[in-house]
Amino acid sequence: MIRKTVTHKFVHYIPEVLEEGVVYVSIEYATAVHRCCCGCASEVVTPLSPADWKLTFDGVTITLFPSIGNWSFLCQSHYWIERNNVVPARRWSSKEIGGSRVEGRRVKNEYYGERYPDGSRVLAHDAANEDDEHEPE
Repeated sequence: MIRKTVTHKFVHYIPEVLEEGVVYVSIEYATAVHRCCCGCASEVVTPLSPADWKLTFDGVTITLFPSIGNWSFLCQSHYWIERNNVVPARRWSSKEIGGSRVEGRRVKNEYYGERYPDGSRVLAHDAANEDDEHEPE
């Protein structure tokens, strides 16, 4: 891990060119973006939501939770950002990465719920009405 600390900037739009060591936070778009802390310069996008990452701002520093696992990057870096400090985490096995991806999909499905093909959400009363329409008389 090359970078030991980061700074942060609250922005409306994420800039096209990212400064090294800066975590850009867009509250309006519920997203934090930074260059990978290993030094590979890959762009790391962390969506902020109950089903993704949580951002804490204490008035001076930021913390992102959970850890950042860059499994799709060549570097496969893994670290935490806690109070603007970059804390290295251990490398994960392929099995752990796969399990994490499955769990991530489960959490998202649970949070966002079932969707119609057009992307709109299936509401509980919709599902109940559909069941009623198919019951034998």
